[in-house]
Amino acid sequence: MYRRRNGALEFLLAHPGGPLWTKRDESSWSIPKGEAKDGEGELFATALREFEEETGIKPKGEFISLGSVTQKSGKVVHAWAFEGDCDTGSVKSNTFKMEWPPRSGRFQEFPEIDRAEFFTIEEARKKINPAQVSLLEKLKEIIP
Repeated sequence: MYRRRNGALEFLLAHPGGPLWTKRDESSWSIPKGEAKDGEGELFATALREFEEETGIKPKGEFISLGSVTQKSGKVVHAWAFEGDCDTGSVKSNTFKMEWPPRSGRFQEFPEIDRAEFFTIEEARKKINPAQVSLLEKLKEIIP
């Protein structure tokens, strides 16, 4: 999701939830994304579903394909952009369970993203996973 604010293009980025990400900031934010479920072959449909699951916002409008990037982990991220706006304080994510603390035998539930914010391109370059910077740059070239 992107918006125009005070003449500047801003991008919605999500910060991963869970205890492993609590103290991480720069290079750890991401576009809202996820993985296709077994048998879910349509990447665009997956992107729409995952955006809504991670933010609680139903994406709508005209979508712009931004292609894909491969992250350092090997995960391939396919991205589409749309113009919109939201109250980032009301973003509500789905959750996941993990053993925490490690080797404790106790499982706790955490949000997939713990917060979302809009950033200008300059701010976003510092915050976002480095592999995803080119997605923002491509959108910036497309949007006047």
